[in-house]
Amino acid sequence: MPSARILNIRGETRRIRVGDQSLVAGELLVFPHGGDISIGEWCYIGEGARIWSSGSVTIGNRVLISHNANIFDSLTHPLRARERHAHFQAIVQSGHPRSIDLGERPVTLADDVWIGTNAVVLRGVSIGEGSIVGAGAVVTHDVAPHCIVAGNPARLIRELAPDER
Repeated sequence: MPSARILNIRGETRRIRVGDQSLVAGELLVFPHGGDISIGEWCYIGEGARIWSSGSVTIGNRVLISHNANIFDSLTHPLRARERHAHFQAIVQSGHPRSIDLGERPVTLADDVWIGTNAVVLRGVSIGEGSIVGAGAVVTHDVAPHCIVAGNPARLIRELAPDER
């Protein structure tokens, strides 16, 4: 796909795996100090979507990640202003550092999850099988299977009925 970007800054090919029949139109990025992205079969990563890993992002089968959604398994920058500025300087002067703590916590999307456009899934979150994340939601906590969540922060809208699963 012309819009796809695969940025394996770590340089280890086994750190990004994409299953059969999956389509990546967005960006997959693994940082040089760590990271692992595993995408199952029949998944879609929409244009403008970003999956950035410096820890671990695991995506099941038949997962749809809509346009401009973002999934991050770390803070992406240090919290302290002085450390954040030093991190930015290092990126500009010599590239991403090979040693840094960005508070990594794994992200897991189970089978049949749908992430709506412009949604954000933050570090440490697991989204249960068949769940739906509404457009623009910011997911900061785990989502149970077969639920719809939306809002900022994301909250339960309703459970999916058995005939919707």
